[in-house]
Amino acid sequence: MNLLAFDTSTETLSVAVAAGTAVLEHTAAGGPQASASLIPVIEDMLARSGLTLAALDAIAFGRGPGSFTGLRTAAAVAQGLGFGAGVPVLPIDTLLAVAEEARGLSGATRVVALLDARMGEVYFAAYERVGDGWTTRTPPALARTEEVQVPAGWTIAGNVGEALAARLPFAGARVTALPTAAALLRLAPAGLAGQAAHPAAQALPLYIRDKVAQTTEERAADRARKEARRAADAAEPT
Repeated sequence: MNLLAFDTSTETLSVAVAAGTAVLEHTAAGGPQASASLIPVIEDMLARSGLTLAALDAIAFGRGPGSFTGLRTAAAVAQGLGFGAGVPVLPIDTLLAVAEEARGLSGATRVVALLDARMGEVYFAAYERVGDGWTTRTPPALARTEEVQVPAGWTIAGNVGEALAARLPFAGARVTALPTAAALLRLAPAGLAGQAAHPAAQALPLYIRDKVAQTTEERAADRARKEARRAADAAEPT
């Protein structure tokens, strides 16, 4: 297959092109820069792969959850390129891409995928590898870090830093993994076989959180929770 894949849901921009069995990958800083750099990077990678947009079988993109701006960038670029070239789009959950990346890095087959959602919260989902594909055990959701439940024997994977990881009620295996474009390429054939591809006009992001800032009352409540947690930690016997 000839495939283009990209993800801008985190602070990292990830793009990959598959021209048959040859794969070209690119990683760079994302965030606010992704909206300006994504299309030039795609054009350069397609040229180096000897492909045109019209030669693609599909355009895969990380649909979310993740950064609001990043998700809008990915969906808009997938929609514009797909519509202009008459190529279908394949939206893929970013948390599923995290699980697939963790499998590639560590061989994990039962993964609770996490992405930092800020404000003391994480996006999370649970996936289990069954045969040649992934089965969703817990669909993507948003929760406070300490509320995430990880079954014994499962692996945590994602971009959650040490400060948040310390609040997870879990002491098992952890893998630092991002939703890479290479992972999207590996997931794409199953998505296409499962008829998950859509006309370009249906390239839509997946939003789980409906706001990106806390109210004054919420910030105060969050500070109170942190102070109570610090007090409880200080009271524990050493």
